[in-house]
Amino acid sequence: MIEDGTGLFTIGELARATGLTVRTIRYWSDEGALPPVARSPGGYRLYDLACVARLELIRTLRELGLGLDDVRAVLAGETTVAEVAAAHVAALDAQIRSLKVTRAVLSTVARRGSTAEEMTLMNKLARLSAAERKRIIEDFMEGIFEGLDTVDPDIRGRLRFAAATLPDDPTPEQVDAWVELAELIQDEGFRARMRKMVEFNAADRGPDVPAGTSLWFVSRLVRLVGEALRQGIAPEAPEAEEVLRQVLGNADRASVLERLTAASNVQIARYRELTAIVNGLEPLPSPNEEFAWVVAALRAGAGR
Repeated sequence: MIEDGTGLFTIGELARATGLTVRTIRYWSDEGALPPVARSPGGYRLYDLACVARLELIRTLRELGLGLDDVRAVLAGETTVAEVAAAHVAALDAQIRSLKVTRAVLSTVARRGSTAEEMTLMNKLARLSAAERKRIIEDFMEGIFEGLDTVDPDIRGRLRFAAATLPDDPTPEQVDAWVELAELIQDEGFRARMRKMVEFNAADRGPDVPAGTSLWFVSRLVRLVGEALRQGIAPEAPEAEEVLRQVLGNADRASVLERLTAASNVQIARYRELTAIVNGLEPLPSPNEEFAWVVAALRAGAGR
């Protein structure tokens, strides 16, 4: 405080009192956040005790990341600290979501050893808007189910195909899964395999259809083949034939082989897993191991 009885401070004295630098205080003063209350005869800026309190508020708001425009608005009474804080929280939430996306993309790039072109594509897929992500999923679903829902309205439920919906506040794992899923469902080969499997299932109408032509018999297949796996029966072993007979009965084995080959595709299993991750769900158990055993046993039997 200057010793002239006015109770005012120079910038240097204000800096010593608050622990801030002269340069910082001068900058905030120049920007209109901390106007001086007077000038000394030599033209130096002077500040009172109210400026000290104002300076502490400016410092707090700046440390919380608010820009000087917001700071000036608060100090001028144009808005409240609570209103600015709420807006800033929303902005921070957006920044956090963006950082999560950035982290997920970089993590995926590092894990895959991606090229610059692949990284660019991943970044683009990860930063799509919710509407753009929805369009990609809807286009995929329309392509694989087109014309088949009218044949079997329950087909989506029976095949447990849920649309992947990335939440507003995704985890890095969900963003990572979304990027991989978006790449997968835009692959024409994968779409063709999914369409083929859906067509197989659309033709199935329930327990009146002979065993092996409908996936209603999956529970029996899983049970019997699971037991064969636990017993260590190899698909090419002679004992495998009895297991196949129990599972398939008199069904056309070539048709069963074609269907199960489609259903047990690694990419299809990955699709289900990625969809569950994006939706924040635990992946459902998959009979891929049992399907693969039947496929191998059928091929081994055809070769004998």
